[in-house]
Amino acid sequence: MSDWGPVFVAVVLFILLTPGLLIQVPGKSRFIEFGNFQTSGLSILVHSIIYFALICIFLLAVGVHMYVGS
Repeated sequence: MSDWGPVFVAVVLFILLTPGLLIQVPGKSRFIEFGNFQTSGLSILVHSIIYFALICIFLLAVGVHMYVGS
């Protein structure tokens, strides 16, 4: 059996936290901007720190597991 939980969590968080796709923190003109499809170095740093924190929480503290067997 394969544990697909970490893969699923990582892909979902990557899609949700891509800077400029849904939200951008900090934005170019405001602190939070929605769907502007632009990014900056600072927003990439902030989003990667948030991504790292959330993936640690979901994988280490909560322990998300999804088993797929044939």
